[in-house]
This record gives sequence, C-alpha cells and structure tokens, in this order.
Amino acid sequence: MNRRTTNWAGNIGFTAERLHHPSTVAELQAVIARAERARALGSGHSFNAVADTPGALVSLAHLPRTMELDTAAGTVQAGAGVRYAELAQWLHERGRSLHNLGSLPHISVAGSCATATHGSGDANGSLATAVEGLELVTAEGDLVALSRAEHGTDFDGMVVALGALGVVTSMTLRTAPTFDVAQRVYDDLPLEALEDGFDAITGAAYSVSLFTAWREPVIDQVWVKHRVGDTLHEDAASGFFGARPADGPRHPVPGMAAQHCTEQLGAAGPWSERLPHFRPGSPPSSAGAELQAEYLLPRHAAVAALRALEPLRERIARVVQINEIRTVAADEQWLSPSYRQDTAAFHFTLVPDTAAVLPVLELIEERLAPFGAVPHWGKLFTVPPAALRERYSRLPDFAALARRFDPAGKFANAFLREHVLGDG
Repeated sequence: MNRRTTNWAGNIGFTAERLHHPSTVAELQAVIARAERARALGSGHSFNAVADTPGALVSLAHLPRTMELDTAAGTVQAGAGVRYAELAQWLHERGRSLHNLGSLPHISVAGSCATATHGSGDANGSLATAVEGLELVTAEGDLVALSRAEHGTDFDGMVVALGALGVVTSMTLRTAPTFDVAQRVYDDLPLEALEDGFDAITGAAYSVSLFTAWREPVIDQVWVKHRVGDTLHEDAASGFFGARPADGPRHPVPGMAAQHCTEQLGAAGPWSERLPHFRPGSPPSSAGAELQAEYLLPRHAAVAALRALEPLRERIARVVQINEIRTVAADEQWLSPSYRQDTAAFHFTLVPDTAAVLPVLELIEERLAPFGAVPHWGKLFTVPPAALRERYSRLPDFAALARRFDPAGKFANAFLREHVLGDG
C-alpha cells in the first residue's frame, strides 16, 4: 500500500500498489522499466483520477530540483519536481521572467503544463505555451529529449499530454526580461458593465480576474494586475468600470483573511510576487479544504454563458466558495481547451462535499454545453466521455501519438482510456 493515499484535496484515494520516491533520474528509469503500469504524481493538485494507477505511482518531489538558465537562448530548464513559486523567484533574481503564473504558485511545473493549467490575461496563453523542450522517461525506461525545434508541430501534442507519453523529468521554458506588476482590487462590478464591455474589462490590464460567490447579481471583486509601464484603463485609480476601489486587502473567498494573498492596493512588485493570487511563501487559506471544477469556452460567449447560469444562482451559491472568471489566449496545444480559440475560464472553488457538488456540476455543464465548454483536465467534471471527445478535434492525433510512445499502454489509466484514448 502506498504511503500517500490521497490527492491534495483528499477527495481521491490512489489505488497504486506502492508510491515510489526516486531521488535520481536513474532510479526513476529503473522503476518505470520494471513496472507493469505507472503514472507520475506532481504536487497532487488534481481533483479527479487523472494521476491514478493500479501500478507504480511515482512522486517526483525527491528528484533534484535543478534550474539552469541558458542566457543565449533565453530559456530555463527546470526539473519536473520544481514548483512555480521557487522557479519564479529564482528567475526574477536573475533578471528573467515567465509570461504568466497560476493563481496558486505552489503547483509543480511539469504537472501544471501537462494539464493545460493557466493564469489570466487576454494575451497570455496557458503555462504550457512557454515550453520549448522536455525530457521524459519512456515505457522502456529510456530517457529521451523532445523539443519544438526537432519535432515541429508534433511538439504541440507532447506538452499537454496528461502523462500519457511517459514521465517528464524536466522542462525547458521560454523566458523574458523581468518586469514589475501593480495589483489593485475593486469591489462590486455591476453586471451591466460586463454586458456592455466584457472585452474592455478583461483587456484593461495584463491580467484581470472576476470573482463572484453567486450570492448577489454582481461581480464581488475584480483583481487587476497591471504591468508597470503599460497603459491602464483611465479610471482605474478611482474606479473600474463602475466598481469601487477596495478599501483594504482582499481574499477571493468572502470572509477569509487576506494575509496569504499577494500584495494589493497598487503597490508595485516583481511579477513573481503579483501574478499569483497567493503568496509564494505561504499556503492559501483554504489549505486543501475545497473541491475545484473549471470549464473553458469561447471568450466571445462569456457573457451569454453567465446569463445561461443565472437561473442556477441559488443552487451554485449553496456549494461554491468562489467562482473566478479569467481569460486565456488561444494556443496550438492539441489537448488544450484553448486550442485555436481565445477562451474564458469559469473556475469554481467548491465546498469539500462531493455528493453535494456533483449534481450542481451536472446542471452547470448542461447550461454551458451549447457554448462548447470543456473541463480542465485536472478538475472535477461529469461531462460524458463521448461528448468530451467530440469537442477536441485533435484527439485522434494525440491517441496515435500516445500509441507511438507507449504501445503497451503502460502509462494509460482508466481516466485516459475513458476520456482521451477512446479505448476504455
């Protein structure tokens, strides 16, 4: 029996016969080579069984936490166990940056990219869009290097891969010069403002997040992350499209203290300490006492989707802690929910009660289905596999890629066979 039986939230119990903690890549290769079935476990921040396996579950947390900057190429190679918080701080200290970070910087680089995890911003692609190369251990235990330069457009099927190709040991990410960000929070954005100018609101700064708890017909908070030196909406200092400036620091979840949140009130600071919602050096206040679901749909349909959810307001309010609405730029990643379309992401932080949450998710999915909404690969959802596969045009290409890398299906699990590979 493995020593770690659950994911971060505690809603998934892993079925693996053993949890392995290799401390070197060579040890990892040996574990994979002799395993009949295997899966990698990142920071455990998935809320479904995407990481589960009845075989060898492998934690990458004890692998060397390497970070190597190639100044000539403008890239950084980071070990798969490295988390975004430490990588971001390390890069900033060396005058470099990544284009974006997730709201929670405590998650691992490899796991986040493998599931198309994202931050926010009209012009900002998911975290995986920064990946230029990776190394992984294949089913035979071989260590192979993959890169955009060598594999061309096929590389777009190799990053958001859900662990189906092998166990990633490192990723090479594109970087840029470091930059500063000022963060402001605004209260009570009228819904009419979204009706009149959703694109103007989400495009007003480098990153904009809208939060609602569905208690009232209003956006409770707007988090505006403004890149210092860029033009900001002209009323941002005194108001934001009808929302008023917060009179103090805020936590996204109503009633929670803000000490774990990144600095607000317009104080400028490095990207590494402003793009996340939570401070890299401390855990979020929820500390795992939550479930999460997220659905991504075409950005132009965001307001219509909000209208479609309005009849569910009371049902949603009973189970949601907070709903965050963000935007993500289009990309070319085959399994990305933002494949060739700018998207709006509806992220739900929910009470830790699966029995109460799942029926509400079914209703949300029914309302969002006409907009072609797809769930985040690492969150809770009930979308039928057949419907999900219809919404990803490159799934056949990815399935072929997975068979090429792993013909015996060592890295395939029930989740992948059912939802992705189509042979469940």
